[in-house]
Amino acid sequence: MSNGVLIVIEGTDGSGKATQAGRLLEKLQAMGKDCRGLDFPRYGKPSATMVEQYLGGAFGNSPEAVNAYAASLFYAVDRYASYKEDWGDFYHKGGILVSNRYTTSNAVHQGSKLEGQGRADYLTWLSDLEYHRMAIPEPTLVVYLDMPTAVTEQLMAKRQEATHTTADIHEQDGAYLRRCRDNAKAVAQTQGWQVISCASDGVPRSMDDISQEIWDLVAPLLACPL
Repeated sequence: MSNGVLIVIEGTDGSGKATQAGRLLEKLQAMGKDCRGLDFPRYGKPSATMVEQYLGGAFGNSPEAVNAYAASLFYAVDRYASYKEDWGDFYHKGGILVSNRYTTSNAVHQGSKLEGQGRADYLTWLSDLEYHRMAIPEPTLVVYLDMPTAVTEQLMAKRQEATHTTADIHEQDGAYLRRCRDNAKAVAQTQGWQVISCASDGVPRSMDDISQEIWDLVAPLLACPL
């Protein structure tokens, strides 16, 4: 039994993570690869109840109302439950997983609530908590989609209008989203994530261009043709 491959598509809210994760999964399936998709948090599942309460403002109407460590535990419990209930055996038998968000989202969002040594200590704690103490798989590859915050806010507003949904406490706070982006770029460097710029001069790049750049990173990993 050999472990599989876990590819994580990460980014701030509105950066196109779900779309690109879906595209990558479809491409792998079309090639006959043994693969599955993951999507976190798992809204509607019992293990995501605390996440939904947090994002809905039950514990305060701003992200800072819940400290980085407490909020991270909400998300970590949902990932652990997912691993145990759903995909752990598939991964350990060599399957390929494409995940829209993962532990890396805690690093992006909750890490932005801290500074300096406090942030470094938090990132060490987060990695130890999820990858060692909870023992969920560490990603094989993390692709971070970097989109300017002003662009993501416009895209999220259009999405909410089209889907008749309401922004959560993360999405409502522009200053928080900007801190998340700044934090993510720093974390990406220290954690070895692959960064893809999703806009040029403030204009979003085409989905096809971004998909191709992601594939250029994934293909060598899976010994696939470019």
